[in-house]
Amino acid sequence: MSFKNTNCISFNMKKHVDLNRNNQHLINTAHMPLSANNPDRISWLHVNRDSDFPIQNIPFGVFLTKDDIITIGTRIGDTAIDLGALHQLGYFEGIPLTDDIFLQDTLNDFIADGRKTWRLVRNRIAEIFDAENPTLKNNTAHKETILFRLDEIEMQLPIYIGDYTDFYASKEHATNVGSMFRDPENALMPNWLHLPVGYHGRSSSIIPSGIPIHRPQGQTMPEGAKTPVFGPSKLVDFELEMAFITTDANDLGEPIPIDEAEEYIFGLVLFNDWSARDIQKWEYVPLGPFLGKNFASSMSPWIVTLDALEPFRVESPKQDPKPLPYLQSKGKKSFDINLEASIMPKGAKETTVCKSNFKYMYWNMSQQLAHHTVNGCPVNSGDMMGSGTISGPTEDSYGSMLELSWKGTKPVKMRDGSERKFINDYDTVIMRGYCKNDDVRIGFGSVKTQLLPVFNPKKTK
Repeated sequence: MSFKNTNCISFNMKKHVDLNRNNQHLINTAHMPLSANNPDRISWLHVNRDSDFPIQNIPFGVFLTKDDIITIGTRIGDTAIDLGALHQLGYFEGIPLTDDIFLQDTLNDFIADGRKTWRLVRNRIAEIFDAENPTLKNNTAHKETILFRLDEIEMQLPIYIGDYTDFYASKEHATNVGSMFRDPENALMPNWLHLPVGYHGRSSSIIPSGIPIHRPQGQTMPEGAKTPVFGPSKLVDFELEMAFITTDANDLGEPIPIDEAEEYIFGLVLFNDWSARDIQKWEYVPLGPFLGKNFASSMSPWIVTLDALEPFRVESPKQDPKPLPYLQSKGKKSFDINLEASIMPKGAKETTVCKSNFKYMYWNMSQQLAHHTVNGCPVNSGDMMGSGTISGPTEDSYGSMLELSWKGTKPVKMRDGSERKFINDYDTVIMRGYCKNDDVRIGFGSVKTQLLPVFNPKKTK
């Protein structure tokens, strides 16, 4: 049995007639059960003990099957699950879904259906793959259609990203950078403690894990020079970030109240927001990042829902001074997500260079989304919001080479004996993230990207 992708209209050609179809009077999901998170649930699919993807996770992604069919799917352990096939075979009966909702090449329409739908689907998937449920477990024909080994699929970019905003929301990172380039006594700009600073990035260069990038070129101003030069960046850097994905949220002119913000956040991914520090330093005044940031950003392919992260909520760092009323959030709005970044030189083993945590973020996601829309800026399904570099309080928790090598003055030693001030050609940067408590581990997998030399077009005869 084969299933054809019936998404004949690409997402960027579509127009949602009603941006607020998922939030008429804001459907309250607070009293909907989160049965998928039951820590006692075990799957009939094999799951390693230290897997990022137990049955309590159920992330969402898009993959190409061995038959060259693109589909929306999920993952339990090391098994990929074709949700398009699962839906066509009737396993989502009773949940109001369009026939082609999972037969598309992006998650945008599914995300636009809203949190109520996401929760119903996650709960149903958990039921289907529960060890106590024999329905699919004992149906060999259906399993052959629905289940894939990871080596039988190719992960794709899971969403069409219409807009991408990058924040600068880690106090430790902002303080470190301010101390390097300005007065350490006044490291933070006057506005930083009052609002989540951000800029509009370039969505066209966001890529999934596994796609290599090229060293960027641009203008730089060498130390002591009076005129700029053009050439390859000498200071290519990673930025250890996470990013959240939004659903259709508001009409033009309509702010999102901070206590409703999470209703419009689908989930999170690991995010490496590459930087060319020397290009950025020369260009960023007066309008901010441009070529130093827009050449590439890498994301992990599985989107982990906010629902799956529910058991790992923590308090945000104390904010002083107290934010203005529209930015004052209640309850635990941060998440305890362990993060790490490694560098793997070509032909060598990887070296972990930093370990950080998402909970260090000074400005949480609800504050970021509330601020982003307080002026009436509309947010759409599939929009991406980067956290900015996530640095912690200790030197080994700094989320960029700029900080780890302190502007190149303290080289970082690799396991093979070589040193790094920034990223070398053919280095691969690997980022991982996971949450863990006494009951369950929920992870994001990894985002892995190799840096290639400057692009060299093949000469034509």
